[in-house]
Amino acid sequence: MASTFLNLLLLVVVGMFSSVCSLPPRISFLLNSTHRPLVHFKLPDVHNTTTLLLSDDSSTLYVGARDAILSLDVSQVDAVVLKRKVTWRPTAGDMKECEDKGKNPQVDCPNFVRVLQFLNSSHLYACGSFSFSPRDVVIDADSFSVVQLDKASGRCPFSPFQRNTAIAIDGELFTATTSDFRGVKPQISRHFSKHGPDVSQDSSVNLLDEPTFVGSSLDAAERKLYFFFNEVGKEFSFMDELRVARVAQVCKDDVGGQRTLQKKWTSFAKAPLLCRSPRQLPFNILQDVFSLPPPEGGDASDTLFYGVFTSQWSVGQQSAVCVFTLQDVRTAFAGRYRTLEMQTHQCNHVMGTHPFLGKCGLDAASDAELFEVKRSFLSSTEVKPATDAPLVVSSQHQFSRVAAMRTMAANGKWFTVLFLLTESGFVHKVVLLDQGPRVIEEIQVFTQPQLVKSIVLSSTKGVLYIGMSEGVTSVPVADCSVYTSCSRCVLARDPLCGWSLSSSACVRLDDRPELLAQDVENGNVEKECPPQTSISVDTVHVELNDVVRLRCVKPSNMATLTWTSPQFKDLPEKLFIQSADGSLLFHAAAATFGSYHCEAEESGYSEVVASFTVQPPASPRSTSSHDDDRHVSGGEYEEIVSEEPQTTKTRPSGGPEGEGQKNETSSTNPRPGSEPRVQGDGSNVTVTSIGDAWSSSSEEEPLNAPGGEKSYYDELVVVSLLLGLCVCVLALGCALVWRRKNVGLRQKRLLGADSGPELKVEE
Repeated sequence: MASTFLNLLLLVVVGMFSSVCSLPPRISFLLNSTHRPLVHFKLPDVHNTTTLLLSDDSSTLYVGARDAILSLDVSQVDAVVLKRKVTWRPTAGDMKECEDKGKNPQVDCPNFVRVLQFLNSSHLYACGSFSFSPRDVVIDADSFSVVQLDKASGRCPFSPFQRNTAIAIDGELFTATTSDFRGVKPQISRHFSKHGPDVSQDSSVNLLDEPTFVGSSLDAAERKLYFFFNEVGKEFSFMDELRVARVAQVCKDDVGGQRTLQKKWTSFAKAPLLCRSPRQLPFNILQDVFSLPPPEGGDASDTLFYGVFTSQWSVGQQSAVCVFTLQDVRTAFAGRYRTLEMQTHQCNHVMGTHPFLGKCGLDAASDAELFEVKRSFLSSTEVKPATDAPLVVSSQHQFSRVAAMRTMAANGKWFTVLFLLTESGFVHKVVLLDQGPRVIEEIQVFTQPQLVKSIVLSSTKGVLYIGMSEGVTSVPVADCSVYTSCSRCVLARDPLCGWSLSSSACVRLDDRPELLAQDVENGNVEKECPPQTSISVDTVHVELNDVVRLRCVKPSNMATLTWTSPQFKDLPEKLFIQSADGSLLFHAAAATFGSYHCEAEESGYSEVVASFTVQPPASPRSTSSHDDDRHVSGGEYEEIVSEEPQTTKTRPSGGPEGEGQKNETSSTNPRPGSEPRVQGDGSNVTVTSIGDAWSSSSEEEPLNAPGGEKSYYDELVVVSLLLGLCVCVLALGCALVWRRKNVGLRQKRLLGADSGPELKVEE
């Protein structure tokens, strides 16, 4: 009954997730955009380039792939060049043996490199699934050649699709993975131990329940390692299969006990991670974690762990980012613990005090103390976020990976920038502000769904490397040149970019020693930028009754467009239509000739982004201006009768900063041989004659002219041609009917005159 009631309660509370707000990106860039160029590296015979390792000097990127290990030169920000390649694939016999075990030879049996770490300054360590029989190699970094090859059970998973994590410290390798063919025996182990035996997890107690390993980190000050993962929370016995995000600790120099827990962890402990918005269900599934060390000279306890979470109960793409401090993790393992009852497998609070729980150096502990360690490994203290609520919450995007960096703004204040990779293939660049997060931009890095992805951030080089199925993509953390004016540079509120008054360009802060115009907190353009200079005016010459479309592109997704004209206080709806893409449509008439300005407003700042002057041609085509003026002076205007234009929302790829706007596409079909009469930027103006608008009515409804007389010459010609065609068809039909009647009469006469033998036609 309790379980049923809880499930019903969850169904009710799940509806709370619908109130989560999604953060819209200010601007967006599609894949292969010319305005936000990326560097893509791929080889035709190499796939699944998803395990990345960056050298200490950020000049070489090592890549673990399927049947290969690569060394890439990334010393230049705008280039990724192959240096060396090691081919490491199973033999035909290995593949056959894998297939005989029931595995797919194309999907499961190749060698997928899952671990890539530095053992020391001169050698790399790699571990691969190798046809469901893990093996490892040691590679000389200089010659990039294999110097050692061995079997590697317990160092990386048998299955290429199971997640694992590994970290190498002082030549010792610490791994969290599964150690059996079926992938049901989790193991946290130390290998290549220098000061004692290799240590693994105690298998007599169920320390981990169906875990999914996510990441690992080192606490050098306390000589501990932390492993982040998800598992089934057995302490919640009232609910089946409740997943819980955890962090586990082991001491780096743990050598096990003397009699109890020999060669087993005596320091293993785990604690739950909590990521939850107030009065909502927790985001309980950890997808990725990133360790951000404190600024140089800071206290190690200020290390931050940024975690991406999703929810077990969400029905859509919902995710959140929470941040935890190293000090809070330490506090959780220094507190009280729960005891696992061996018979019932239930967890109860430990009675009394046991100061040795969660501590290092228990190799000389008594058997009684180590027995208590075996069954009291779950901390009673939850590791809560450093903030009251998640840093970022999205109801439209499911984040899969995260990276973070600190940067100093022009005013000397430090800001944190997050890079969030979505399942749909976009990198969201988010700056954390006091008033909340702000998505500066989104950049598309892939289009096809990717099963396994990884990201590596080089803060010193300012590049984010993304490993995907078909190659590696290099994404600069900032491209300030996309902001073409001081106002747009300041409104971006990117702590990495500022406006240089001397060069009149938006540049990276680390590129210029001068003080740059920037306001990350508020985006105050009036305070930081000089007054806006007048923009160029496009002059458009049109004939009377032509349909004019003046185009205006939003400089960002957050901007709103407004059209103004000095000859109107407000543009009357019966004369003008502003389409969803920001374009202005109207008929050319004496009342509509004049100047038009498109203004973009964002964060309280308005600026003119497009300006036009619509004029009649020097020599009128049919009606004199005097007659037209006489018609308009009557003071009556004919309303524009038009349905709402049908638009298709797409992600645009044009505009130096306006790529992110979801523009709508529209077109008119001019008659063959006719050209719009445009002077200026023809891409921003479309002029269509009234006859052309009628002929393209399948795309847009014709607009009735608000002045002047309409010519029916074209319509009379069309009707005459149709009438002539109908007469010809009618005459031809009559001739065919008359011919058939004559043929029938002649056949009857012949049959009546001579009744010969019956004819048979055989097929």
